[in-house]
Amino acid sequence: MERSKISLLAHARHPVAAPLDDTSVRRLLERAVVSGDERLLDLGCGQAEWLLRALEAHPGATAVGVDTAADALAGARRRAGERGVGERLVLREQDAGAFVSEEGFDVVVSVGAAHAFGGLTGTLAAARRHLAPGGRVLVGDAYWAAEPSAGARDMLGEYDDLATTVDRVTAEGWTPVFGHISTREELDDYEWHWTGALAEWALDHPGDPDSREALAASDRHRSDWLHGYRACFGFLTLVLRATP
Repeated sequence: MERSKISLLAHARHPVAAPLDDTSVRRLLERAVVSGDERLLDLGCGQAEWLLRALEAHPGATAVGVDTAADALAGARRRAGERGVGERLVLREQDAGAFVSEEGFDVVVSVGAAHAFGGLTGTLAAARRHLAPGGRVLVGDAYWAAEPSAGARDMLGEYDDLATTVDRVTAEGWTPVFGHISTREELDDYEWHWTGALAEWALDHPGDPDSREALAASDRHRSDWLHGYRACFGFLTLVLRATP
């Protein structure tokens, strides 16, 4: 079963692929999209939910989303039409790191997609390449909220603590102008949605060739979360401007 299909099914009830509730998403977008006529770019957009919500809130805005997941992009196109923003959204199926545009963007978004750029530093470098003068970056990535076990590091990779993560961002030439630290409720809600939606699909489609594998993936993810990283995993989302 392809990872892209697992992700699509797991995010069926939580289309923002990060541990953020609707209120947090709205507040972050309000601080990133300030004039209402911006050009937005989402690198690793998935189902493009950040862009859809921004376009709904700002009729003068336009957006481009880039991702390799064809199924997620197809769903994003469908929902963009249903929500009346399809004419202002362009979706590109390609590696976000290889995306090229002749024009800069007023807002560059990349939340929960740092793996596509080799980590947070690489994500910020990619955002800078596409950012128009005076623009803003909306970026989200993990950090260690407590000392991780060796197993948690093996599962999730290498992160820093919260303060060090922010220090790394500022050292790269960025100034945070807003931010959000995901709450325990947001973190847990995201994991329950992820594992629950995938499990429900598997239980509702017992005859599908992928059903057994989907249920196993849900069980494995839930076990990794509860036994491995729940106590140490944190998520930080920042709105950034380039430091003069």
